[in-house]
Amino acid sequence: MIKKIAQNLLLTGAFLACQLYAQAQSSQLNVLNIRNSQDLQAFFKYTGKDIPFISGHRGGVNKGFPENSIEAFENTLRHTPATFEIDPRLTKDSAIVLMHDATLDRTTTGKGKISDYTLAELKQLQLKDVEGHVTNFRIPTLQEAIVWSKGKTVLILDKKDVPFEMTAKIIKDNHAEGNVMVTVHTAEEARWYHERNKDIVFEAFVKTQKAMEEYEAAKIPWSHIMAYVGPDNKPALKELYRQLNKRGVMCMISTAPTYDKLPSAAERTAAYQAIIRDGASLIEADLSIEAARAIQPLLPANSVKKKFFGKKNI
Repeated sequence: MIKKIAQNLLLTGAFLACQLYAQAQSSQLNVLNIRNSQDLQAFFKYTGKDIPFISGHRGGVNKGFPENSIEAFENTLRHTPATFEIDPRLTKDSAIVLMHDATLDRTTTGKGKISDYTLAELKQLQLKDVEGHVTNFRIPTLQEAIVWSKGKTVLILDKKDVPFEMTAKIIKDNHAEGNVMVTVHTAEEARWYHERNKDIVFEAFVKTQKAMEEYEAAKIPWSHIMAYVGPDNKPALKELYRQLNKRGVMCMISTAPTYDKLPSAAERTAAYQAIIRDGASLIEADLSIEAARAIQPLLPANSVKKKFFGKKNI
């Protein structure tokens, strides 16, 4: 009897220890230790011994956590370090909020165009998750997201309806060159920003050899570029990887329109792993947590980039 009681106590103690550990883990975020533009450039410099990682498309699209919400970012960071591609849009009163669509219907309890609402009106709405369930979360402003992200992650601003001048100003006003990047589709767009702020780092569309040559001709420093090479992991990318890697550029594939939509987890895992094995340095995924879990076995035991990856209590 005494032996059985002792065993039960041990089992109970082990269970409680596991519960406490799980609680401790949930109160920690995986963060990127990036303080400024120079750190960001070093983080994205291709070395051949880099740590593959995930960028959450629209902030990561996971059940219960609406896209483009700070809560979604934080949920992903509980599981994995990540950067986040987000979508800034203008309100009627020229505030910048995060929303992929130009309309509210799909992702909020509102209806109609974002541009027909003031910020105060939008703040009354609730966000919906990927399954259409209404949450208690609200539409964040870009300013709120930038303030939250410092010391935690890097936000990558997609190109929507916000004028370049406003994007450049909010980065400069917040001294956010270390935690905010700008998506550019052409070398000319990159040059516009670079001429005004030499510290801005880009997610640049470099899908072809011709595009690479255009960035070079525009004299955009390769140290300021992470290259988006497209949504398909295809053999034709091999030479582009070689050319960009030679210039110190890391390359990214977005699986949101392609491999995230595969019907089974096994198929998606195989696709995510193949992307990294075939030469990409990071994956932009809707399924940010699942993709991170899939590439976990491919992470190197040692890397000069380890200094950029840490944890933070919340």
